[in-house]
Amino acid sequence: MAIAPPAPASPPPPPTPSLGSDTGRPLPRFAALGSNQVNLRVGPDLRFRIDWTYQRKDLPVQIIEEHQVWRRIRDPEGTEGWVQRPLLTSRRTFLVQGEERALRRRPEEAAEPVARLRPGVIGSLRRCEAGSAWCEARVGDYSGWIKRAEIWGVAPDEVVGD
Repeated sequence: MAIAPPAPASPPPPPTPSLGSDTGRPLPRFAALGSNQVNLRVGPDLRFRIDWTYQRKDLPVQIIEEHQVWRRIRDPEGTEGWVQRPLLTSRRTFLVQGEERALRRRPEEAAEPVARLRPGVIGSLRRCEAGSAWCEARVGDYSGWIKRAEIWGVAPDEVVGD
């Protein structure tokens, strides 16, 4: 009697968006570190040990859970832990990932680059429109457009600004 091979495992479904228990705002959502010294703890209280200390103000993070004045975050590398809400800002930032990316004059692939951004560069998001593959951004003195698929800090279908 032949035994059929097991069906390949399928990846788990993405987490169902929900609302934060303290703010009523959607989860997950993006925020940014508001300080150059942010302690990431293993639990939502000062009694929990510090797992990591971020030293990069404006680094985008994703808020995935709320507990009183604490927010469970996920950073661009997938590390998760708890930070105090006052150490986060709602200012929208992004992180360039992968390889060097072009900040373009217009939201078009053929548009002239105004700057070349190396991986790890942080910029501010000004606007991402519904259904658009592009976001208006600012890095230092440069303003332009970057593809949302080339950055971390904005969801694929998220509207930012306006």
